[in-house]
Amino acid sequence: MIKKVGDTVIKPKHRASCHCGAVVLELDLPNGIVDPRHHDCSLCRRKGCGDGGISPSSGIKIIKGENALRLYQFNTLTARHNFCSVCGIYTHHQRRSNPEQYGYDVGCLEGVNPFLIENVPTNDGLIILRIGA
Repeated sequence: MIKKVGDTVIKPKHRASCHCGAVVLELDLPNGIVDPRHHDCSLCRRKGCGDGGISPSSGIKIIKGENALRLYQFNTLTARHNFCSVCGIYTHHQRRSNPEQYGYDVGCLEGVNPFLIENVPTNDGLIILRIGA
């Protein structure tokens, strides 16, 4: 668990936002950023979202911009990828592997530069997609 990134302390309730600020989330992160991962599935490679963290579905609240969010689904149509319709930034998704959890873009956490997080492993999303397809 990561409680601080650079000078930014990860708050138990930490805000996240898209680039333009149309979408604002509040994430329950009582243990900080837990188990951040790079992901190399076909979507993540193209969107370059960087690091992803995980939160239970009850731990994510849309504070602003629910009407600005757009949904994208592919493959099994289980995962629900959300992005801002104004600036195009991916903010969060309901996970395919565990629909009771959400993944979020660590780069959207206010004050966090994901490039300062060291030793982030990469999930092989290509293998997961082949097995889960």
